[in-house]
Amino acid sequence: MRLGYFTMPVHPLGRDWSQTLREDREAFILADKLGFYDCFMGEHLTDACENVTSSMLFLATLINETKQIKLATGTTNLAQIHPVIVAVNAAMFDHLAQGRFIFGVSAGALTSDSEAIGILDLDRNKIFAEAIDVILAVWEQNPPYNINFPDNRFKVTFERTAALELGVGVLAKPFQKPRPEIVGTVVAPFSPGVVLMGKRDFHPISANFLLANHLKSHWTNYTKGKAEVGQKADVKDWRVARTIFVADDDKVARAYGREDAKSPYLHYFGNMRAKMMRGNRLYVFKSHKEQPDAEITLDYVMDNCVFAGTVNKVVDQILAMREETGDFGELVYAGMDWVDPTLAKRSMQLMAEEVMPRVNAAIGKTASAAAE
Repeated sequence: MRLGYFTMPVHPLGRDWSQTLREDREAFILADKLGFYDCFMGEHLTDACENVTSSMLFLATLINETKQIKLATGTTNLAQIHPVIVAVNAAMFDHLAQGRFIFGVSAGALTSDSEAIGILDLDRNKIFAEAIDVILAVWEQNPPYNINFPDNRFKVTFERTAALELGVGVLAKPFQKPRPEIVGTVVAPFSPGVVLMGKRDFHPISANFLLANHLKSHWTNYTKGKAEVGQKADVKDWRVARTIFVADDDKVARAYGREDAKSPYLHYFGNMRAKMMRGNRLYVFKSHKEQPDAEITLDYVMDNCVFAGTVNKVVDQILAMREETGDFGELVYAGMDWVDPTLAKRSMQLMAEEVMPRVNAAIGKTASAAAE
């Protein structure tokens, strides 16, 4: 099982933006040194806590600062940008990174972003679907283009302006062939969108704030989508994100991971719970559809969404979750604000150097026993 990193950093209000950007970059550089497989960065236009406005721009600053890790948008919000702009910028990024690029995509869920750019009342999921069709067509086709899908608002042509002998009217293609890996974050239990991902060979990340008992529904739907196009799903393509804090002793783990008023984990889920409540989306934290909203307290969310402890405890929590979900290809560690940089870095180090080797050793033993 691979180890990845995902952050849509939820920084406390009032922190210096320059400082949090430096810390977020440092986390990616550290993940590269520790051997993480990939790093995803989220983006929002209008959130002072989740304050990276362009994941691709942020990641571009890390191409020459990292050596092996794949740099992933987490996500590029396709309803907010014309798909031609996304397609050519992603292609250029892929060349600059020499293939160390994963294209994470979504419609963009933050309603204040949508209001700011005038699309609040539009069907953003439809815009997303139209945009991804155009992006793939740009990457697949050669000039002269005539991208004109039925019921798609984006038309791409150079009928009036092309001068191919001068290089005018040419759209860039990615470094990776036929395209970079495309990944989507899945939030809702039993999400039907995962079926469509399976059909198109896009790969899912199950969100870190979804309860573990719903994770298997994502794999079931992804497998269904693959089967509908005559293909078999591969567990290596499924990523599961979890919120994890690893410490050298249980007292520190309890304080920083849960009990201290300044805990970044407490702040993260306090912020996320408030946003979900405001958007009538508390269902993401529910164990079953009929669960009353009143039961979704911050304590409840913390109890169900955070793994915190020493190495052995966290290993046990991960393996217990895997017993419930079944196999998956990558465990994605959710990055938090660095309230205490020393503890934050130590957690990532313990995760990479001690937790994951023990998890993989236990998985290997289980697989060997099952084969005998």
